[in-house]
Formats: sequence, structure tokens, C-alpha cells
Amino acid sequence: FINNNYIMFCTKRGQIKKTLLEAYSRPRQGGINAIEINEGDALIEAKLTNGKNEIILAVRSGRAIRFNEKDVRPMGRGAAGVRGIQVSQSGDDALVGMVCVDPSDSAATVLVISEKGMGKRSALEDYPTQGRGGKGVKTMQVTAKTGHLVAIKSVTDDDDLMVTTTNGVTIRTAASELRVMGRATQGVKVIRLDGNNEIADVTVVASAIEEDEAVE
Repeated sequence: FINNNYIMFCTKRGQIKKTLLEAYSRPRQGGINAIEINEGDALIEAKLTNGKNEIILAVRSGRAIRFNEKDVRPMGRGAAGVRGIQVSQSGDDALVGMVCVDPSDSAATVLVISEKGMGKRSALEDYPTQGRGGKGVKTMQVTAKTGHLVAIKSVTDDDDLMVTTTNGVTIRTAASELRVMGRATQGVKVIRLDGNNEIADVTVVASAIEEDEAVE
């Protein structure tokens, strides 16, 4: 398993790096270096992949890029990685997340949610496969009404979403309540926000129905 699976890292400035899982099989008490972070950058996510996954990266300005993970060659723990998506050097654009999906999983959809509570699901097929390192395509119509993109996740109808706001409120909603729509649309209101409150984070969890069944 450790010689056939990888850890995929992505950073705020759009860097991506893949390292064989075996490289982390001998941990030390004080930890080991996992990735070299350049000045002004920060690690956003790390996910387990099988060498055949499709990767989708999204940025705050509403763009996303899809490519096969084979476009990223395996590197050592001390490497900084390569460019996954172009991030504008001006303004406050930055990577918001990474999705690693099995292209044969017909149930998977791509969820995006914006600062002001707008969200939608789109079919994986709506995202064309491109070469790593480009600008990508529009994943949400970002406007003053939507605010910037804050999250991208892979979800199915069997998932629930835990949406947390900047003032500490969390709501739970079924992913199935968000209909699948076009990639370049604004989406629909996922949560109503008051004043200057915004979406802080989104987490995918097992549906409440599945949890109840597990308890029984």
C-alpha cells in the first residue's frame, strides 16, 4: 500500500507536490519535513491519492483547473513542488482547496461555496481536463452578491455539509439539497447571513441518516 499510494500537497500560491507514502513510513518523535514552503506561501491541504486520481484546484477569484495526478511527478519530502494553477500575484487571490477524485466515480460531484453563502454542485464532466499549471476555467460566477470562493469539495448525495461562519455559527445541511447545475453559474443560497458575517469553512461529513443507522 505505501509503495502504491501518495500524499498530494497544495499551497496558497498554487503549488502542488506529490510524494510516495513510503517516504513517511518512518516517523520521528519531533516529526519530519513533509514539504518545503516558500516565503509568503502556506500549506492548504494534504490528501491521499492512488496514482490515478483526477485533481481539481480552485482559487478565490472563482477559477478551477482539473488535471490527472500523473502530471505531477513524485518528489522527495524536501521539495517545494511545481505549479498546479496560476494564482494572480496582485490583489488577494489564493488557492482555497483541492479535490482528488476517482474519474470512474459517477456519483461524485464538485461542490463550491462562496463567502456570502452561495453554493452549487456541478458534474465532474463540466470541468475539462487540462495541463497542470494553467489558469483553469470558471467554477463560479464571482460577484459582489457571492463574494469570493472559500471552498471546493467532492460530494455525493449521501453526504452532509457542516458550514461554519465567521461569527461561530455552524449549520448542517444535506448535499442532496443542492441541485447539480452549470459550472459557471452563481449557485443558490446555502445559508442566510446577517451583517458582515461570512462563510469561514465547509466540512463534508456522513449523512445524518447513515449515522443514525450506524448507532442502531
